Amino acid sequence: MIPSERLKGIEAFVCTVDAGSFTAAGLRLNLTNSAISKSVGRLEARLGSRLFERTTRRLTLTDVGAAFYETCVRVLGDLADAEAVLAAHRSEIVGRLKIDLPVAFGRMQVMPVLLAFAERHPGLRPSVTFTDRVIDIVEEGVDVAVRIGTPATWPDNLGHRYLGSERVIFCAAPAYIDRRGVPDSADDLSRFDCILYGRADGSTIRWRFGAGTAPVEERTMAGRLVLGSAEAQVGAVRAGFGIAQLATWLIEEELERGELVEILPELATAGLPLHLVWPRRRQLSAKVDALVEALSAGLRIA
Repeated sequence: MIPSERLKGIEAFVCTVDAGSFTAAGLRLNLTNSAISKSVGRLEARLGSRLFERTTRRLTLTDVGAAFYETCVRVLGDLADAEAVLAAHRSEIVGRLKIDLPVAFGRMQVMPVLLAFAERHPGLRPSVTFTDRVIDIVEEGVDVAVRIGTPATWPDNLGHRYLGSERVIFCAAPAYIDRRGVPDSADDLSRFDCILYGRADGSTIRWRFGAGTAPVEERTMAGRLVLGSAEAQVGAVRAGFGIAQLATWLIEEELERGELVEILPELATAGLPLHLVWPRRRQLSAKVDALVEALSAGLRIA
């Protein structure tokens, strides 16, 4: 346990920096100028470093003091967040909550869960953005994001939770199959019209091919249509323009109604992983914690 005297010294030091003088810090903390000065002095003695350069007119942080101040502010902020979490368990979850979602998955899968969550917590004010581009959620002030795919490494300032992976299949409209037939292998797909998902940088999502216990193979395909929207892909396939590889969550209703038919089922495979992501500095917030738990329960996919 941290001795209380150490915390008092830190509080006096941070308040002095923020207020600009021992006198102003004393007024904020309801202590005398002398008490604040002695508390900071004891802190410097314990650390073995001068935190301030003192003149008759002003206090100036030393380089060591500036670095220590940043650490202290972070520690005190973490303590305040932890206390807020404990207090929130005894009060209603309220306030603004900024959420960023993938366009199609967000609209079709996340929004029903999110609306139910908002109904349970009428004091919340969710603000939801939809984008398939990669954004810096810390820089843009996002509290929780849903991400399909995994970066090479997760930044240290982000918390994340794996929820499962998509299942992707090859599919086509019955009318297209009647007109062109069915491919009999992965190699045979090159003879057919492929409808691909295109990124903003001009690249396309590579198709994945499963083969029993063998490693999944990925191929860059030539496409008749390259579309920057998963829902547009569904519309094009349903209209009979060709074959696409799509996540099953995207086409559940079309498959049930027979508007789309799975082909080459032996090549179906797991797709991209699904994650919840949030800034670590906000993970102790009651509203963020509650939303992460709600989305974790509502979005888990096999």
